[in-house]
Amino acid sequence: MLGGAVTKTSALPLFHLYGDPPEDGAFDFIHIEPIAARSSIHDWIIRAHRHRNLFQVLVVETGGGEMSFETAVLRFSAPVAILVPATIAHGFRFTPQVTAGWVVSFTEDVVDALGARSGEALARLRAVAADPLVPLAGASEVRRLSELCAELHEESALAREGFRLAMRSLLALIAIEVVRLAASRARSGTVTLSRADACVEQLRALIEEHFRRERLISFYAGRLAMTADRLNDHVKRAIGVTAGHLIRQRVLIEAKRQLVFTAQPIHEIAYDLAFSDPSHFTRFFRKQTGMTPQAFREGKGG
Repeated sequence: MLGGAVTKTSALPLFHLYGDPPEDGAFDFIHIEPIAARSSIHDWIIRAHRHRNLFQVLVVETGGGEMSFETAVLRFSAPVAILVPATIAHGFRFTPQVTAGWVVSFTEDVVDALGARSGEALARLRAVAADPLVPLAGASEVRRLSELCAELHEESALAREGFRLAMRSLLALIAIEVVRLAASRARSGTVTLSRADACVEQLRALIEEHFRRERLISFYAGRLAMTADRLNDHVKRAIGVTAGHLIRQRVLIEAKRQLVFTAQPIHEIAYDLAFSDPSHFTRFFRKQTGMTPQAFREGKGG
């Protein structure tokens, strides 16, 4: 269970870059560093944490380790690309000394800075990241991503004329490469870089902001100037589930995080998530997972 990477605390840390305080005002932000630059000073362990507004792509060229992705533990070995969307709870235990590669971090508003067509690959990364590990099968795949990361690092370090535009362009190329590789693993190698549904993305953002207190579809529909039925129909057509499902799943994700990553008593978690009482929370959790909160905590976080 990733040892120290998932040590229970009173809260799941929220960082800008790991170890740095959150920067809610960060925009059009792109950062790249070698994996060893930060992990080696933390004994190659990156403890479980979240980023409010950073998406990350890791390109692991050598070595490997374990990753916590929400409450799952995933083992990985090089060569592999790893995708970590904003707000996702994650941590790493890298194999010391031998693990090498890159960590690319960017705020998701870089999509807007790139413009409609160039930003589509970045927009696609969130959907692709439902399965965060993208194995790199051949030497050419590793070399292509590594060369792009090295160029991005050089542009960042030298800050020559036009470096911001160059960094955005290189980031788009990295995203395109990862999306292509992920699609080729999952399907036949064909990928459509279609833009994410704007209404669904707005709904996800609203849910992220209000899920602790607002569970009614009517609240979110009102914010989007729609009726509840129209919102449900639109979301169902776009992604195959209802708006209510998205709300319940966000509450469930937060409940699982607190059960696994914190030592908070279950009754406090229930009230923190605005359930009327702990028994209501237990019924909700059992209906969604088939087990009680206590059983989930003992099985995942013990």
